[in-house]
Amino acid sequence: MAGERILICDDELQILRALKVVLRDAGFEVVATANGEEALDAAAVHPPAAAIVDLILPDIDGVEVCRRLREWSDMPLIVLSAVGEEDQKIRALEAGADDYVTKPFSPGELIARLRAALRRMPASTQDPVIDANGLTIDLAAHQVARDGEVLHLSKTEFELLRVLAANRGRLMTHRALLSEVWGPGYASDTQVLRTTVARLRSRVGKDVIHTDPGVGYRMDA
Repeated sequence: MAGERILICDDELQILRALKVVLRDAGFEVVATANGEEALDAAAVHPPAAAIVDLILPDIDGVEVCRRLREWSDMPLIVLSAVGEEDQKIRALEAGADDYVTKPFSPGELIARLRAALRRMPASTQDPVIDANGLTIDLAAHQVARDGEVLHLSKTEFELLRVLAANRGRLMTHRALLSEVWGPGYASDTQVLRTTVARLRSRVGKDVIHTDPGVGYRMDA
């Protein structure tokens, strides 16, 4: 993982410098850009392992950058945003971003989230059995066990856990989870999601599923 090329895009010179220092200290190669079009060009010429993109840019916004990168690449995309821009974060995640980090950011948290994103396994290449957060999830048998003890989950609880485990390390928005587990008709029914998450936590452990308030849920990579 060390030495991989990371594309960064931010029009604030101070943030751009900080990102370069943090990433290089962590062993990554850095390609720095100051606007969306420059980032897209740099990614096309030398595809990076991952990209960190600010939401607010002087030309096209970070949401559009994520959308256009996602058209041809599965690279991890992390967006940077100022606190209070919850709607923009959700837009970026739904445009293909994997995660977001708020400004001012913790260097340690940023690197941890980047490494988690780089480690994540695409759903299409998953093993039939997922071992995550102390759980063994048998996709074929629709069975979950913790420390060898089989847990009794409803069909919906299992499907929700499967989706979170398949995307572990990635923040899943409320809308994405509702659409995938319950169907598009439930995309706005956050109450049913909260209720199911609460039941699921009571069965698999409160430490398994993490909440990003107002945005969604994640499992650690």
